[in-house]
Amino acid sequence: MDATTETSHSPFSIKLWPPSQSTRLMLVERMTKNLSSPSIFSRKYGLLSTEEAEENAKQIEETAFSAASEHFEKEPDSDGSSAVQLYAKESSKLMLEVLKRGPQQENREDLLSNGSPLSTIFDISGGKRALIEADEARDLLKPLAVPGNSYTKICFSNRSFGIGAARVAEPILASLKDQLTEIDLSDFIAGRPEPEALEVMSIFAEALQGSVLRYLDLSNNALGEKGVRAFEELLKSQSSLEELYLMNDGISEEAARAVCELIPSTENLKVLHFHNNMTGDVGAIAISEVVKRSALLEDFRCSSSRVDSDGGVALAEALEVCSNLKKLDLQDNMFGVDAGKALSKTISCFKVLTEVYLNYLNLADEGAIALANALKNSAPSLEVIEMAGNDITVEAAPALAGCIAEKQCLSKLNLSENELKDEGATKIADGLKEGHEQLKEVDMSTNYLRRAGARTLARAVVSKPDFVLLNVNGNLISDEGIEEVKEILKAGKKCLDVLAPLDENDPEGEEDGKSEEDNEGGEERKSEEDDEGAEEKELEAKLGGLKVDE
Repeated sequence: MDATTETSHSPFSIKLWPPSQSTRLMLVERMTKNLSSPSIFSRKYGLLSTEEAEENAKQIEETAFSAASEHFEKEPDSDGSSAVQLYAKESSKLMLEVLKRGPQQENREDLLSNGSPLSTIFDISGGKRALIEADEARDLLKPLAVPGNSYTKICFSNRSFGIGAARVAEPILASLKDQLTEIDLSDFIAGRPEPEALEVMSIFAEALQGSVLRYLDLSNNALGEKGVRAFEELLKSQSSLEELYLMNDGISEEAARAVCELIPSTENLKVLHFHNNMTGDVGAIAISEVVKRSALLEDFRCSSSRVDSDGGVALAEALEVCSNLKKLDLQDNMFGVDAGKALSKTISCFKVLTEVYLNYLNLADEGAIALANALKNSAPSLEVIEMAGNDITVEAAPALAGCIAEKQCLSKLNLSENELKDEGATKIADGLKEGHEQLKEVDMSTNYLRRAGARTLARAVVSKPDFVLLNVNGNLISDEGIEEVKEILKAGKKCLDVLAPLDENDPEGEEDGKSEEDNEGGEERKSEEDDEGAEEKELEAKLGGLKVDE
């Protein structure tokens, strides 16, 4: 920092700008550390190497310094405090852009020739949802109009565009469409009358027609068939899409047919999310045609979309071509047994599947058994199994336990809201006993469990090093049983936070007219005998190696 005395009678004046070279180097060092340290951004976008972080930090500092110096030149008589504030603000903004961009070492051409960092993400979704008109749009979109900008991803979510704002955006987007690869237009017409919303969609679609996108999100826009067709110009021009999101869009069977018609090529599609729509069977059959053309699909979601048996069967058969599937989410539909069995035939093709969400599909025992047997012999790296709310009883427990025993990469198991009871829970626990070092969560809530079932589950998970959640809420576990579960967890050096809240457990509840005492006369006694036998064997094994010194 520069310090100058104007005269012998004038006050001592300190100039805060420009900063010393050592100050600038210290800022680079601090930014390098922040950019290369694990954070919420690195978990989502990837962690920068120290070398890449340092390179970006230097470029950020130079850009921020240049902007602040230019600002200071306009206020030569100031003490430089506003320039310092701009320096800090610009550095923070550019750091955030780099963090959200993630590692880019392999794309060094993405840096400007003068060495300043290139911003690739333009995002106005922060803050409260708001309606925007032409004047505000001009201010918001100014960075997009700067010649030579490097934006490749645009997010307009959470801001509702009127026709005036859309007209402002139209020429800007048209000028950028050759460089854009990701577009997020989710929730961008909220609160607009239907005629205005449809015109806004058409304006955006025409402006972006011919762009070569890999990512497109049109979720939360209540599209319906009219909305889908309003995007016709954009959808028809896409042949390289890798990710497509159509969630909470009110897509009926007619709208689903429009989606199938208007997207001519999905041969590169890896992610297709279709959630919370009104698709039904006919719509699901149309979506299944899109799936058939998507052999590279890795992540498919068609949940909460009112799909019944025929649609479920069609989707299951279409998925046969998707041998690269890693994540499958079909929960909260009305598939039933037939669709479950059809899916079991397909699931045997999935060798790299890691997550499967089959909650609330009306599978019953027959469908659950078919799927458990299919999964047992496929998907060796399966990490998540969810089959809650399917009316599964102890009849399906052996098949489920056999499948679970084979899935040594399992981290989460959710079988809540079924009717497995103590006998079923004991079999599931047996499937979990050996190995399963990566297990973190087990949810067996609302399964008519009593003391014996809860206790065997606790014993099965207590030795897993990364285990964090056992949920047995909503059952019929006695107070004594709850205390036993806690003692088991304590003995295994697990924090009691591992046990989910038990606010819906009914210690005195009855099921099928049986009390806790009646039940313990059968299943509880059998479980206790099994437990005692296991404990004796464990004691013998420990004593076998014990030596007594004479």
